[in-house]
Amino acid sequence: MNKSANKIIGQLGEDKAAEFLKKHGYKILERNFRYSKIAEIDIIAKDYKTIVFVEVKTRSTTNFGHPYEAVSKAKLENIFQAALYYLAQTQEKYENYRIDLISVLGKENPKIEHLKNISLN
Repeated sequence: MNKSANKIIGQLGEDKAAEFLKKHGYKILERNFRYSKIAEIDIIAKDYKTIVFVEVKTRSTTNFGHPYEAVSKAKLENIFQAALYYLAQTQEKYENYRIDLISVLGKENPKIEHLKNISLN
């Protein structure tokens, strides 16, 4: 599959993840927040008084592994750095923050899994 097709699938997955979060009471604050060439946060949302930095991984099938398997420790560290930058720049102050992962698997009726509070350890 070429890069543009992967980008389209990724964007559709992020749209599904944003819909999922809204259905579960989250307020979407930003999408595709870019910190640097290597760090982008797919979705920044608010869950009550907690700001949530969400990485979304989308796959059509598990032929190349589960979507979560595509998130490396280095990727999480980049998200963490971007999150700290975002928190330093925002006017609003939050009591808590966390990093979540959302997996979107399948095309027609995708299965969505949400892992909360991912640790860098």
